[in-house]
This record gives sequence, structure tokens and C-alpha cells, in this order.
Amino acid sequence: MTATGPALEFSTTLSSSPVTPERRAEILAAPGFGTSFTDHMITAAWTPEAGWHDAGLRPYGPLSLDPATAVLHYAQSVFEGLKAYRHDDGSIWAFRPEANAARFQRSAARMALPELPVEAFVDSIDLLVGTDSEWVPTGGEASLYLRPFMFASEVFLGVRPAKHVTYSLIASPAGAYFASGVKPISIWLSSEYTRAAPGGTGAAKCAGNYAASLIAQQEAIANGCDQVCFLDALERKWVEELGGMNLYFVSADGSITTPQLTGTILEGITRDAILTLAGDLDYKVEERPVSIDEWRDGVASGEITEVFACGTAAVITPLGRLAWTGGELVMGEETGPVTREIRAALLDIQYGRAQDRRGWMHRIV
Repeated sequence: MTATGPALEFSTTLSSSPVTPERRAEILAAPGFGTSFTDHMITAAWTPEAGWHDAGLRPYGPLSLDPATAVLHYAQSVFEGLKAYRHDDGSIWAFRPEANAARFQRSAARMALPELPVEAFVDSIDLLVGTDSEWVPTGGEASLYLRPFMFASEVFLGVRPAKHVTYSLIASPAGAYFASGVKPISIWLSSEYTRAAPGGTGAAKCAGNYAASLIAQQEAIANGCDQVCFLDALERKWVEELGGMNLYFVSADGSITTPQLTGTILEGITRDAILTLAGDLDYKVEERPVSIDEWRDGVASGEITEVFACGTAAVITPLGRLAWTGGELVMGEETGPVTREIRAALLDIQYGRAQDRRGWMHRIV
């Protein structure tokens, strides 16, 4: 279902009632995460006959959906998450948007949705962020969070791929994920629920995966934990990922391991960057299966010295405690030196404080 033809052209309709500079300043002073949105959004449509068309920037506002809109009934929807960063010279950059665009295509293909061309994905980001550039915050780890998404917008009831699809992009200013500094979080090990099975949608960034994880996340919160960790669906012994982050394990000899991608784990953009950065920092990095027993025994024996999770929102997050029904494992109350070094190296590239030797940063403004 890959769209072909000429490059997608975007029209521009500016808002007649943008947020006032004073109100925008108030929002940017304490943006939180995912609660305030910029003045504009991007939309585009797809049909089998016309391909991608009717693309444009328009004022941010509600989408009008018929009660029979397919996505409301069959969850045919995918999304991405990335950030725009303001550097000290005032320029604005995105981190590896082409990688997000490629994953967006893979997710769409898995969900029987049309693949948005990489160029159109990146162009939409350039247009929205360039238009709403004053919404990109400064200072600390603040950024503009970007949410591209695609959904089945055809009005019908029937189990088949939709023949009308909508792409949209919205943006939300985001403060530092850890307002009081990076601190280890507590993880609940889910014994009843799994995130994905072989042949399923685990490698796709689709809405249904996150909906299915919420009951396990609810269980984690009820047990005093911040996040939930899922095991594989077949043997219930192999560590996969958290509800929205990939995992890394640091060994006493300085080597770093992350669970191997098997089709049931999301191919994180941050995860992939860490594989490269850790190697650049002279750490031995390995992708392989990691069992829950190896995790427990490794921490108990001192073989595993640090565990961290990674994702776009929190960048790199240290894990301090793993709990499950009938037990717990304490990994530390401070961020470990390896976690701290890799996190700093990644942020320095994203915010322009270190040389971008691999061409990961894409200039927008």
C-alpha cells in the first residue's frame, strides 16, 4: 500500500486566533508533558484512487468523526513520537526524523495502512515546527514533543482495511521528564499480562498495543511502582520491554546488554542510538535474550550493576527497584555511572553541545 507519485505538497492556513505571547510564555514556563498544544497542526488524506492528497497546515482544532469511523471500532491506528530541540544559538533541530519516518512506514504496513513517504513525513515536521517555532522551549531538557499519527477515517462497519485514511501531526511543548532531577524508578513485573506474541503487533507502534498495556500499568501503580515490565508470551521467562521503553543491562565488566529484537519488541529509535553511542564510548554492547532469572540473579550476585530504560520522552531512565507478587529486587537509589555517561552523551548531541559525527540531527530552523 505504499503511496507513489509526485512529492506531497502542503498548503498553509494560519490561525486567526493564535495563543497570545503572554499565555504562551506562561505555558512554556511550566509545560508539563502532553497537556498544551501549539497553534497549528498538519493533516493529509489518503484513498486508493488519489493516494496521499489534501495535505496542509491548518489551525489546531478538533477532528470531526462520524460515529461509524473505522478507527473507533477496529483500532486501525499508528503513531510516532519525537522531539524538536532548541540549541543555544536559537536554531531548532530534530533527532533522526528519518528513522521515525521509516518506523512509521513499518507500523503502517503491519496495520494494513498506507505508507507515508519519508520525505512527506519530514516535510510535515519542518512545516509545523517552522511555523510554530516560538513554541519550542529553552533551558534544561525542555523540548517540543511531536506526535505524528495515522488512522482509519473511512465511515463504515466491517472488518477490512479502510479505504480512507488520515495523517496528522500535532506538537506539544514538554519540560524535563524529571523535574527534580533523574532518579531511579520502580518497576512492576507483570505475571498475568503480556505485551505481544510472535506474529502479533509488538514491533509496530500501534495504538492497540498501548491500550492493552494499560491494565498492567494500572496494576503497577497499585503496587507502588512507576512502570510495568513485560515478559515474553510463550515461556514467560524472557525480558522484553516496559510499557513504553526499551531495557538495557550493565554488567560488572562494563559490558552492556539489551534484549534482542524478535518481532515482539518495539525497535526504539533511542534504543538504536544507544547501541551506537555505547560502542563509541568503548563499551562492549550485545543484543541477546535476557531472562528474568538472569536479571534477578545478576543483581543479587553483583554481576549486573545497573539497569536502565530508554525512550523518547524520558531519554534514559535508571531503574532502582523491581517488584513482583511475593518479592522485590533493589538495584540502587542513585543513577549509575554508565547510565549517567550514556545519557549525557545522547543529550549533548540532541542539544548541540557535542559534535554530531553521525549526522543524526536534522535542522528545521
